[in-house]
Amino acid sequence: ARTRRPVETERVLATVMFSDIVDSTSQAAAMGDRRWRDVLQSLGGVVGHELQAFRGRAVKTMGDGFLATFDGPARAIRCATAIRDATRNGFGLDTRTGLHTGEIEVIGDDVGGLAVHIAARVIGQASPGEVVVSNTVKDLVVGSGINFEDRGEHELRGVPDRWRLWAVAV
Repeated sequence: ARTRRPVETERVLATVMFSDIVDSTSQAAAMGDRRWRDVLQSLGGVVGHELQAFRGRAVKTMGDGFLATFDGPARAIRCATAIRDATRNGFGLDTRTGLHTGEIEVIGDDVGGLAVHIAARVIGQASPGEVVVSNTVKDLVVGSGINFEDRGEHELRGVPDRWRLWAVAV
């Protein structure tokens, strides 16, 4: 009798980025569906350009937001700030972004695992225009010249322990 081996999922170390448009529902209501759809399409081009420039991999879009991964946390931070600036200057809209670095599971074109959940919780702590990172990301970019402002310790819903978060200094 043959025994089946458990399927090994591919696990890789990555920086996970969640980003979305602040107050998107009221923005969409003010613009109307057609104009809002055009803005989102244009923004998609900006995001795609920045992801390519910083070697990010788009995983999926979710209405007014997106999920991407990077092989380096400093590139992820620089990409997030470039997207924030381009969105603010080009469209008059604010984004908020959350970043965390950890092992993720690669599931076809999608990603999963606790590191993805942590990044999703980190974005929830970001104010308009902020790029907020976990302490893990901050520790990994020491020496990069990127500066941070302490946002304190937070409980991230469903995630063990308390997490110190940092906002990228403008």
